[in-house]
Amino acid sequence: MNPIVLIPARMAATRLPDKPLADIGGLPMIVRVLRQAEAAGVGPVAVAAGDPEIVAAVKAAGGLAVLTDPLLPSGSDRIQAALEALDPDGRHDAVINLQGDMPFVPAAIVAACARLLEQQPSCDVATVVSAEASPADRSNPDVVKAVLALDPGATSGRALYFTRSTLYGDAAIWRHVGIYGYRREALARFIAAPPSPLERREKLEQLRGLEMGLSYWAAVADDAPISVDNPADLEAARIHAKDHDA
Repeated sequence: MNPIVLIPARMAATRLPDKPLADIGGLPMIVRVLRQAEAAGVGPVAVAAGDPEIVAAVKAAGGLAVLTDPLLPSGSDRIQAALEALDPDGRHDAVINLQGDMPFVPAAIVAACARLLEQQPSCDVATVVSAEASPADRSNPDVVKAVLALDPGATSGRALYFTRSTLYGDAAIWRHVGIYGYRREALARFIAAPPSPLERREKLEQLRGLEMGLSYWAAVADDAPISVDNPADLEAARIHAKDHDA
């Protein structure tokens, strides 16, 4: 397998405008994500940027970025456009879609997606989950939950559904971590399909893939990485950087 890691990013975030360039401990957030992806060592890394300012910041840090149409509807469309620009000959048969708002994502999580694709021939799309942070996660619609077919003690399993709804029962729930590893042909099929009924209902694009019949597998991570979605998250990320940067 010959994967490439692509990081979609755009400036027009509703809750935190210009967040790819938000300073976290002296580095733009997108550069921190880039560094974590490079540390995973699974393949070349590039930013699929919706704005020239992002391209400039990545290149200033010595990274690779490609400018994509700012009007593309989703990060998945953005990575498909970047893939076609960077690899028109199809040398890379797998694509890791790493969100640009996880500045401290462990390299092991990136590697886990690539490893699932390699180890599970039936897996079309790999992703990652972590255990709930608290019982309140069960009823929080901002916490996306994954329903897994997971054997006791297993570290990965088939993902049967994703939902924002409350999940019941005694077992812990699995929080979905927004990273995907696509086989290249699965990504092309996914992008070519229109939004599905369940996707529109739950506002979760991975449900389009499940409705299409794509097989999703999830690896279990120890913890969910910090995700920056609003000013409070950004302040928490800055504190984390201050406490953990060497």
